Amino acid sequence: MSKDEITIRDFCRRTGQLVELDPGHFLLLPPPYDKLDIQPKFTRLSEENRKKLESDLDGVSALKFPRPQNEDEKRVLVEKFLSGLKKLFDRQENWTFMQPLFLTMEFCAKCQTCAAACPIYNESGRLDIYRPTFRSDILRRLYKKYVKTGGQFFAKLSGNDIDASWTMIARLMELSYRCTVCRRCAQSCPIGVDNGLVTRELRKIFSQEMGITVEPLHAKGSVNQLRTGSSTGMSRTPFLDNVEFLEEEVEERTGMKFKWPMDKAGADILLIHNAGEFLAWPENPEAFAIILEAAGISYTLSSDLCAYDGVNYGVWYDDVQFAKVALQHAEVARRLGVKKIVIGECGHAHKALTVIADRVFTGEHNIPRESSMTLLHEIIKSGRLKLDASRNDDMTTTLHDPCNLVRLMGVVEPQREVLRAVSNRFREMEPHGVNNYCCGGGSGFAITKDLNFPDFRNQISSRTKLRQILDVFQDIIEPEHKKYVCAPCSNCKGAMRDMFAAYGLFERCNILYGGLVELVVNAMVDIDKPFIEWEWH
Repeated sequence: MSKDEITIRDFCRRTGQLVELDPGHFLLLPPPYDKLDIQPKFTRLSEENRKKLESDLDGVSALKFPRPQNEDEKRVLVEKFLSGLKKLFDRQENWTFMQPLFLTMEFCAKCQTCAAACPIYNESGRLDIYRPTFRSDILRRLYKKYVKTGGQFFAKLSGNDIDASWTMIARLMELSYRCTVCRRCAQSCPIGVDNGLVTRELRKIFSQEMGITVEPLHAKGSVNQLRTGSSTGMSRTPFLDNVEFLEEEVEERTGMKFKWPMDKAGADILLIHNAGEFLAWPENPEAFAIILEAAGISYTLSSDLCAYDGVNYGVWYDDVQFAKVALQHAEVARRLGVKKIVIGECGHAHKALTVIADRVFTGEHNIPRESSMTLLHEIIKSGRLKLDASRNDDMTTTLHDPCNLVRLMGVVEPQREVLRAVSNRFREMEPHGVNNYCCGGGSGFAITKDLNFPDFRNQISSRTKLRQILDVFQDIIEPEHKKYVCAPCSNCKGAMRDMFAAYGLFERCNILYGGLVELVVNAMVDIDKPFIEWEWH
């Protein structure tokens, strides 16, 4: 099927799988990945899963949603969708993003500037269904027909009439999980239309009204976090055991023996990490502990429910889940009486606890929040740490900009100044800063690992980031040169871990990824041995 033939009318009416993803159509990568035969294979869903699961968009299944068994089931799902659609444009029901969503529905010049900015659309070989305006146009037509007064009449007159059929809704459901909500499209729009917000609000209908979500975000994510304390499933006792183990490991690696402050009332700072760091990248919370101890910062960690995990997956799909987790974070900070919350190296936790939580926190819960990037910058500039950047001279470094931290919040320079202070061989990717490209794991993609969705992530949504990494190191791409991608975000590291493994980036090119604080500790002159262990893990 030609990729140029898909229209919204096809999307709503055509039966069967709409698009077949073909790696031969994806944009070419730089050497040494400029040949298809050394790139990972794209797995097709089995015949059994195609029959069982809704996958008629592009043959990929993120939601694993079973096909309805009869027309009655389809009718009920359509009715729920339309009910959620109306609530989306009701000021009493949608207390978060009503105004920007309304403006996005009413105004779009169809200039397609956003399409040029979208890495998924471009890397797919410019498949129309991935164009940022494609899903927005569908929602816009549904809004004008089913929500606005006289919509049914005017829809027929305008020639933009579409019916809310289950075929269309099932495809739209999966399409809402083909966007990382990096919001490059929103930044590029000359009139402020936010197609990234459309993605998020569509997911909200499916979650809040229909109970349809990606399992790692909801059941294994925010629900698990509210029940056990962490989206990882790590409850209080294992968390404390982990911290005790990491204290011993820090002593072994650095000779520094100290207890990590825990549940310390009246500390200046409550530091909240993404709990995934303790399990997947423990060197990151270790490095934070070393830096804050050496700098004499008054802070504490918390072992209370949710407060040792900065994750808040609701920010990507559900207002209710978002508010529940955010209020848990604020309540623990209030009880401890800290002056502020500092968020570790986690981009979406920054977005959740700062920009979006501003819509939830009031009164005593409205505790100041700060990025760890600015805190680290302050520590480095104060001279509290003795640093020697030449201790990192055996590697060339670059910096990945997490979308939520940089494009959304405008935290651009602090992490760069820190990096320049600890690395003589730092070079920038192009483009960077607020014009950066997503890691490909945003909006829950990094933790969605079922069926063939990881192939979509590794080969399409992460492809531009892979190209940037290869380009920035192209003159030293051979494995005899050590290269380090500094990614101060747990979610981005998760996406990079899978992408690096899929392409064999460490083995073939000797490129490693990691956080910012690890480079800082590696440059501390008071620590004898290198802190960064140059091995794949």
